[in-house]
Amino acid sequence: MKITANIITLNEEKNIKDVILNVQQICDEVIVIDSLSSDKTCEIAESLGAIVIKQAYLGDGPQKAFVAPFTKYNWILSIDADERLDEDAIKAIKKIDLESTSFDAYSFARKTYVGKNLIKLWYPDRVARLYNKTKCGYSTKKGHARVETQNVCDLEAHMLHYSYRDYIQMIRTTEKFIKRGAILALEEGKTATALDPIVHGLGALFKALILKGGAFHGINGWNVSMISAFSSYMKYAIMLDIQRNGYDESK
Repeated sequence: MKITANIITLNEEKNIKDVILNVQQICDEVIVIDSLSSDKTCEIAESLGAIVIKQAYLGDGPQKAFVAPFTKYNWILSIDADERLDEDAIKAIKKIDLESTSFDAYSFARKTYVGKNLIKLWYPDRVARLYNKTKCGYSTKKGHARVETQNVCDLEAHMLHYSYRDYIQMIRTTEKFIKRGAILALEEGKTATALDPIVHGLGALFKALILKGGAFHGINGWNVSMISAFSSYMKYAIMLDIQRNGYDESK
């Protein structure tokens, strides 16, 4: 059975060629859902045979779910522009009999990098990315980018995630996600108390350093653990500030 690759993009001209060439090894159709890029992302994608559909950003989950009505095939491989299928994943997918499988979706163990550094703390970070749209699909809730099904087969195969060029980019990106996460939590009816920043910040640090072993993964383990704790602390600090002082969208 044939597969459609789905890639959501925003100004990904540096990544789009490599990811399209990567998925074309096992996908017969590539659809790019582009969030109104201002660079050459769309032109490059179309030159490689991809179908480009422009859609203002709806949130990660809804943006990935948006592709379903446009795909020619029932099986969809969802992959981000900064991700690649490892060789073992390509081989594993080729061996699957998608026509007769009893599974709704397949997951990959993801290896995430900051620059050239593999972040062991985040491994295996299982993600379900190959799924049958007639049986399941992405959650349309903002911030909940996951395929909603329990009938998943965990492949012994990998997806590579080149998430950040360096720690400077990681910190800058984290700042955006902190604000977005705080606002989304409040929109969902959640609230924060004065103790929440401290409790959640320390909890995130303990989980990363001790429970996940980040303390034993060298400087990269410590770096990621500290950023994780900061992110959790500031999310609740921002929620508390908005509750007390309101939120100015113009800022």
